[in-house]
Amino acid sequence: MLALSLPNNSSALLSLSLSLSLSLSSCFRSTMSPGLLKSLIILAILAILRLSFAFQLDDTLTYVWPLPSEFSSGDHTLSVDPALSLVVSGDGGNSSIIKDAFDRYKRIIFKHGESFSIFQMFRYIRPAYDISKLKIEVHSRSEELQLGVDESYSLFVDKNDGQSIIAEATIEANTVYGALRGLETFSQLCMFDYGTKSVQIYKAPWYIQDKPRFSYRGLLLDTSRHYLPITVIKQIIESMSYAKLNVLHWHIIDEQSFPIEIPTYPKLWEGSYTKWERYTVEDAYEIVNFAKLRGINVMAEIDVPGHAESWGMGYPDLWPSASCREPLDVAKNFTFDVISGILTDMRKIFPFELFHLGGDEVNTDCWNSTSHVKQWEETFNTFASNLHPRTIVHNWLGGGVCPKVVAKGFRCIFSNQGFWYLDHLDVPWDEVYEAEPLEGINITSEQELVLGGEVCMWAEIADTSNIQQTIWPRAAAAAERLWSRREAISSGNITLTALPRLHYFRCLLNRRGVQAAPVENFYARQPPIGPGSCYEL
Repeated sequence: MLALSLPNNSSALLSLSLSLSLSLSSCFRSTMSPGLLKSLIILAILAILRLSFAFQLDDTLTYVWPLPSEFSSGDHTLSVDPALSLVVSGDGGNSSIIKDAFDRYKRIIFKHGESFSIFQMFRYIRPAYDISKLKIEVHSRSEELQLGVDESYSLFVDKNDGQSIIAEATIEANTVYGALRGLETFSQLCMFDYGTKSVQIYKAPWYIQDKPRFSYRGLLLDTSRHYLPITVIKQIIESMSYAKLNVLHWHIIDEQSFPIEIPTYPKLWEGSYTKWERYTVEDAYEIVNFAKLRGINVMAEIDVPGHAESWGMGYPDLWPSASCREPLDVAKNFTFDVISGILTDMRKIFPFELFHLGGDEVNTDCWNSTSHVKQWEETFNTFASNLHPRTIVHNWLGGGVCPKVVAKGFRCIFSNQGFWYLDHLDVPWDEVYEAEPLEGINITSEQELVLGGEVCMWAEIADTSNIQQTIWPRAAAAAERLWSRREAISSGNITLTALPRLHYFRCLLNRRGVQAAPVENFYARQPPIGPGSCYEL
């Protein structure tokens, strides 16, 4: 193996470049044309200069996103066997969710494979690896996925010296969903080394005890303003699992389109853009099941009574009048029959205990101009005293809402539009990162009423062509806020403690096929403005 030690200072680097130039000149002067020799010398100098600027990880930082709750690491490097095997134990160890996830992550970790390894030239030689088994122990056999499911896990990675009671790599969790989070962390510890063409784990041994700060960590996905194919929704769900988000808030229906099949009222999806931009019941089942395998709940939303013009394309009686098409006509029993039918049909598809009813931006002008309809207002602001105690209020209008909600004893989900609306392209990563769901809430009992939060991907200006780069990497900034301990991510200069790690995570997403945009663009989802590395120095 040939190793080249490069000097750090520019004068020494220049000296090395000149020395190499003189060596090349003396070696090849008699056998090479002056023009070709000059080109070779320039290329050699550029190569050395380029190597000097190679990206180096800051060893003081931990490149796991989101940051685990508690962890320690060492200074050893361990190799991981491409034939890594799974060993399961515990009452829930034999779950197919675990086995499917292991296979999925193994493909991610070993995406380069061994096909180009030098060891293939000598098939009788097989190197010894430090990590050849991953043990996963799951205590509960329950696979029920609901709000507040235990997602905690422990991860231990060390070289097996024959004396430790811990296997080479061990994940222990109470539920399969905690094990999924542990698998994601393990996969981020595994890095491909292009020099040895092998997967390595640096800074071992690793001892990680991890759990989420909030139980609700969501992404709203709007498929009513622009239809998204099932394959694209699956890609988004897959990418959510990389950041340990656990709720897909599916904003399926809005005034522009009604794309989902409702068997009880089959004409409703006549409100879709076209007959090719629809979701069948089977499609919805497929999305829910795909998400569950990744520990992600799907919360469906029908926005009532506003944002509902598309409903009347199939059933015009839902409109207050032919010239005044929304909000829904709440003076007719038929309207409530339809709403009941939708909820009944959707409950069969979406098992998650939460169901979103919108209730926002109700323009009452249409009701005021229609004699048989009485006026409504914003749900919480007008009806707080009449809401059911189990009602959860979704904060979107701005700051200060969650403190008011929890002060009245209701639960709250944080989505301040000033920071966590991803279609606001001028909101930089640091403002997303520093938005705090518990801001202004100092009483412990009230803090416990904040379930978490979600970033919102409204799709007026996003479709399949740009959806992922609008979501990522800013959604990851919110994901760490929702998962990691507040004390660990709120102290110090985040430009030094978080930004390098977010750059690295964005590159990890790119390596996994997610079209995450550069972190620091003035407008999110902009492409790079010139040549450069994915990794920022």
